[in-house]
Amino acid sequence: MTEPIREGFTEANGLRFHYLAAGEPGRKLVLFLHGFPEFSGAWRAQLEAFGRDHLAVAPDLRGYNLSDKPQDVAAYRAKHLVEDVRQIAAQFTDRPFVVVAHDWGGAVAWNLAAAHPQLVERLVIVNSPHAIAFARGLGHDPAQQKASAYMNLLRSAKAERVLSEDGYARLVTMALEQWGAARVDRSAYLEAWSQPGALTGMLNWYRASPLYPPTEGDAGAAKLSLDPNDFTVRVPTLVIWGMSDTALLPSLLDGLEACVPDLRIERIPEGTHWIVHDQPARVTALIRRFIGG
Repeated sequence: MTEPIREGFTEANGLRFHYLAAGEPGRKLVLFLHGFPEFSGAWRAQLEAFGRDHLAVAPDLRGYNLSDKPQDVAAYRAKHLVEDVRQIAAQFTDRPFVVVAHDWGGAVAWNLAAAHPQLVERLVIVNSPHAIAFARGLGHDPAQQKASAYMNLLRSAKAERVLSEDGYARLVTMALEQWGAARVDRSAYLEAWSQPGALTGMLNWYRASPLYPPTEGDAGAAKLSLDPNDFTVRVPTLVIWGMSDTALLPSLLDGLEACVPDLRIERIPEGTHWIVHDQPARVTALIRRFIGG
């Protein structure tokens, strides 16, 4: 039996956020954070599953779908994104909670757990690199630099035009067509991308981040000097990694235990970057086994 999904809005960090939720208030919160180019609806299968015995909540992160979309690129810096999530969670619980996150949502979740370990009971990351590993890969690994070259297009001034032309054809190819028609409501994604200001908001995550591959005249992430102590995650963490991810290579897992002392890694050989859609039942089972009841 699946739990019905409801939607609502909440105020956090001076912005209005749309969310989907399932399960009764007062239960342990499981907060689901999406990545690019998704929105809260990416987690429908997990909301239905965990809503049976938890309060499962998936917000549209800032810039996405029906949530507010600040225009300034600086509004998408990591400190603001982390504070968004901290305050959103506080609308639903005053106890430590579970965070499950993919892609850019994972970037926020890694930082949240490092900065506020007292809030995060358990952390589940799906194909999203830790900042230290990603900075190393983008700065010094030619294979990861090549795999991430698309990021510089998404940071460019022409990105909105390129991604929106021909009915968002590039986004459809990048994401929806890889998931299979049976796994995705294409119209829901097209509607989310078409919200006023949404495409720019989504792209501003890339533009605001110092983590990007080098270009001619710009060393990108190689310019950074990150202190691992600032990014150490001391909460129990499960990383689920689709090993067939062509954008975020498996080498990003190397040495991760140095930054995450309490770490489990589940490597899925046939899983892609979109493993939440490729194998939703398997992802749900791994999460449930890790977080318990």
